[in-house]
Amino acid sequence: MDKVTCTNCGTVNSASNKYCTNCGYTLPKPDPEVVAENAQQSAPGKEIKKKNWLSTIVGVAAFLLAYWAVQHFFFGAPTLDTQLNAVASELNKSCPMMIDKETRFDNAVAMPGKVFQYNYTLVNMQKGAVDTVAIKNYIRPIATSNAKTNPEMKYMRENNIILVYYYKDKNSDYLFSFAVMPGEYANQ
Repeated sequence: MDKVTCTNCGTVNSASNKYCTNCGYTLPKPDPEVVAENAQQSAPGKEIKKKNWLSTIVGVAAFLLAYWAVQHFFFGAPTLDTQLNAVASELNKSCPMMIDKETRFDNAVAMPGKVFQYNYTLVNMQKGAVDTVAIKNYIRPIATSNAKTNPEMKYMRENNIILVYYYKDKNSDYLFSFAVMPGEYANQ
Protein backbone atom coordinates (compact mmCIF):
# COMPACT_ATOMS: atom_id res chain seq x y z
CA MET A 1 0.00 0.00 0.00
CA ASP A 2 1.29 3.51 -0.88
CA LYS A 3 2.34 5.98 1.79
CA VAL A 4 2.45 9.78 1.98
CA THR A 5 4.69 11.75 4.34
CA CYS A 6 3.18 14.77 6.08
CA THR A 7 5.06 17.96 5.05
CA ASN A 8 4.19 19.55 8.40
CA CYS A 9 5.30 16.94 10.98
CA GLY A 10 6.97 14.17 8.95
CA THR A 11 4.51 11.40 9.94
CA VAL A 12 4.04 8.65 7.35
CA ASN A 13 0.38 8.22 6.47
CA SER A 14 -1.63 6.02 4.13
CA ALA A 15 -2.02 7.52 0.66
CA SER A 16 -5.78 7.23 1.03
CA ASN A 17 -5.78 9.73 3.94
CA LYS A 18 -6.50 13.40 3.16
CA TYR A 19 -5.25 14.62 6.54
CA CYS A 20 -2.26 13.65 8.72
CA THR A 21 -3.16 11.21 11.49
CA ASN A 22 -0.70 12.98 13.81
CA CYS A 23 -1.20 16.74 13.28
CA GLY A 24 -4.32 16.97 11.07
CA TYR A 25 -2.45 18.93 8.37
CA THR A 26 -3.64 18.45 4.77
CA LEU A 27 -1.50 15.80 3.12
CA PRO A 28 -0.01 16.33 -0.34
CA LYS A 29 -1.46 14.21 -3.11
CA PRO A 30 0.78 11.28 -4.08
CA ASP A 31 2.72 11.62 -7.35
CA PRO A 32 1.14 9.26 -9.94
CA GLU A 33 4.57 8.32 -11.38
CA VAL A 34 5.84 7.30 -7.91
CA VAL A 35 2.69 5.27 -7.30
CA ALA A 36 3.16 3.43 -10.64
CA GLU A 37 6.86 2.81 -9.91
CA ASN A 38 6.06 1.38 -6.44
CA ALA A 39 3.42 -0.89 -7.96
CA GLN A 40 5.92 -2.31 -10.48
CA GLN A 41 8.58 -2.92 -7.79
CA SER A 42 6.29 -4.94 -5.58
CA ALA A 43 4.96 -7.00 -8.55
CA PRO A 44 2.77 -9.21 -6.38
CA GLY A 45 1.67 -11.33 -9.34
CA LYS A 46 5.19 -12.65 -10.05
CA GLU A 47 5.84 -13.51 -6.42
CA ILE A 48 2.49 -15.23 -6.09
CA LYS A 49 3.25 -17.30 -9.20
CA LYS A 50 6.62 -18.33 -7.72
CA LYS A 51 4.96 -19.29 -4.43
CA ASN A 52 2.24 -21.25 -6.26
CA TRP A 53 4.87 -23.11 -8.31
CA LEU A 54 6.90 -23.91 -5.18
CA SER A 55 3.76 -25.02 -3.33
CA THR A 56 2.85 -27.29 -6.22
CA ILE A 57 6.29 -28.92 -6.24
CA VAL A 58 6.25 -29.42 -2.45
CA GLY A 59 2.69 -30.80 -2.62
CA VAL A 60 3.56 -33.30 -5.36
CA ALA A 61 6.69 -34.41 -3.50
CA ALA A 62 4.71 -34.88 -0.27
CA PHE A 63 2.06 -36.90 -2.10
CA LEU A 64 4.66 -39.16 -3.71
CA LEU A 65 6.39 -39.72 -0.36
CA ALA A 66 3.08 -40.54 1.34
CA TYR A 67 2.11 -42.90 -1.49
CA TRP A 68 5.44 -44.73 -1.26
CA ALA A 69 5.16 -45.02 2.54
CA VAL A 70 1.65 -46.51 2.34
CA GLN A 71 2.72 -48.99 -0.33
CA HIS A 72 5.87 -49.95 1.54
CA PHE A 73 4.46 -50.31 5.03
CA PHE A 74 0.96 -51.61 4.30
CA PHE A 75 1.33 -53.57 1.09
CA GLY A 76 5.01 -54.53 1.14
CA ALA A 77 6.48 -57.85 2.17
CA PRO A 78 4.78 -59.36 5.21
CA THR A 79 6.51 -58.64 8.47
CA LEU A 80 7.83 -61.30 10.80
CA ASP A 81 4.95 -60.62 13.21
CA THR A 82 2.44 -61.13 10.39
CA GLN A 83 4.08 -64.38 9.37
CA LEU A 84 4.18 -65.66 12.96
CA ASN A 85 0.49 -64.83 13.33
CA ALA A 86 -0.20 -66.84 10.19
CA VAL A 87 1.74 -69.82 11.61
CA ALA A 88 -0.24 -69.59 14.87
CA SER A 89 -3.54 -69.39 12.98
CA GLU A 90 -2.66 -72.45 10.95
CA LEU A 91 -1.71 -74.45 14.06
CA ASN A 92 -4.84 -73.32 15.89
CA LYS A 93 -7.08 -74.77 13.16
CA SER A 94 -6.43 -78.24 14.60
CA CYS A 95 -6.68 -77.25 18.27
CA PRO A 96 -7.31 -78.48 20.82
CA MET A 97 -5.37 -81.62 20.01
CA MET A 98 -4.23 -84.45 22.28
CA ILE A 99 -0.46 -84.98 22.06
CA ASP A 100 -0.48 -88.00 24.34
CA LYS A 101 -2.80 -89.33 27.07
CA GLU A 102 -1.62 -86.61 29.49
CA THR A 103 -1.00 -83.58 27.26
CA ARG A 104 -3.39 -81.47 25.23
CA PHE A 105 -2.12 -78.78 22.86
CA ASP A 106 -4.59 -75.92 23.35
CA ASN A 107 -3.28 -73.23 20.99
CA ALA A 108 -0.33 -71.17 19.81
CA VAL A 109 0.12 -67.42 20.14
CA ALA A 110 2.49 -65.12 18.26
CA MET A 111 3.69 -62.45 20.64
CA PRO A 112 5.73 -59.26 20.17
CA GLY A 113 9.49 -59.45 20.31
CA LYS A 114 9.89 -62.60 18.18
CA VAL A 115 8.19 -64.79 20.79
CA PHE A 116 6.02 -67.76 19.86
CA GLN A 117 4.10 -69.41 22.70
CA TYR A 118 2.68 -72.92 22.78
CA ASN A 119 -0.10 -73.44 25.36
CA TYR A 120 -0.67 -76.90 26.81
CA THR A 121 -2.90 -78.50 29.41
CA LEU A 122 -1.86 -81.53 31.46
CA VAL A 123 -5.37 -83.01 31.49
CA ASN A 124 -4.95 -85.52 34.34
CA MET A 125 -2.92 -83.37 36.70
CA GLN A 126 -3.90 -80.90 39.35
CA LYS A 127 -1.78 -78.14 40.81
CA GLY A 128 -0.41 -79.07 44.23
CA ALA A 129 -0.61 -82.80 43.53
CA VAL A 130 2.21 -82.85 40.98
CA ASP A 131 5.95 -82.10 41.05
CA THR A 132 6.08 -79.28 38.46
CA VAL A 133 9.90 -79.02 38.64
CA ALA A 134 10.32 -82.69 37.73
CA ILE A 135 7.82 -82.44 34.85
CA LYS A 136 9.44 -79.26 33.55
CA ASN A 137 12.91 -80.87 33.71
CA TYR A 138 11.54 -83.84 31.77
CA ILE A 139 9.74 -81.81 29.04
CA ARG A 140 12.31 -79.03 28.46
CA PRO A 141 15.02 -81.20 26.79
CA ILE A 142 12.39 -82.80 24.56
CA ALA A 143 11.13 -79.38 23.44
CA THR A 144 14.70 -78.16 22.83
CA SER A 145 15.55 -81.25 20.78
CA ASN A 146 12.35 -80.83 18.77
CA ALA A 147 13.26 -77.20 18.03
CA LYS A 148 16.73 -78.31 16.83
CA THR A 149 15.71 -81.21 14.61
CA ASN A 150 12.07 -80.97 13.52
CA PRO A 151 11.85 -79.87 9.85
CA GLU A 152 8.60 -78.02 10.67
CA MET A 153 10.59 -75.78 13.05
CA LYS A 154 12.92 -74.57 10.28
CA TYR A 155 11.16 -71.18 10.04
CA MET A 156 11.60 -70.65 13.79
CA ARG A 157 15.30 -71.54 13.58
CA GLU A 158 15.92 -69.27 10.58
CA ASN A 159 14.31 -66.29 12.31
CA ASN A 160 15.70 -66.82 15.84
CA ILE A 161 12.30 -67.06 17.46
CA ILE A 162 12.02 -67.45 21.23
CA LEU A 163 9.86 -70.51 21.89
CA VAL A 164 7.77 -70.37 25.06
CA TYR A 165 6.01 -73.43 26.44
CA TYR A 166 3.18 -72.69 28.87
CA TYR A 167 1.50 -75.45 30.90
CA LYS A 168 -1.64 -75.47 33.03
CA ASP A 169 -3.48 -78.19 34.93
CA LYS A 170 -6.89 -79.77 34.29
CA ASN A 171 -8.55 -76.85 36.12
CA SER A 172 -6.73 -74.29 33.93
CA ASP A 173 -4.46 -73.29 36.82
CA TYR A 174 -0.92 -72.27 35.83
CA LEU A 175 1.66 -75.00 36.47
CA PHE A 176 4.90 -73.84 34.83
CA SER A 177 6.43 -72.37 31.71
CA PHE A 178 9.85 -72.19 30.13
CA ALA A 179 11.49 -70.58 27.13
CA VAL A 180 13.81 -72.18 24.63
CA MET A 181 16.11 -69.45 23.36
CA PRO A 182 17.51 -69.36 19.79
CA GLY A 183 21.03 -70.04 21.05
CA GLU A 184 19.82 -73.33 22.55
CA TYR A 185 18.38 -74.74 19.35
CA ALA A 186 20.24 -72.98 16.53
CA ASN A 187 22.26 -75.16 14.19
CA GLN A 188 25.83 -75.23 15.39
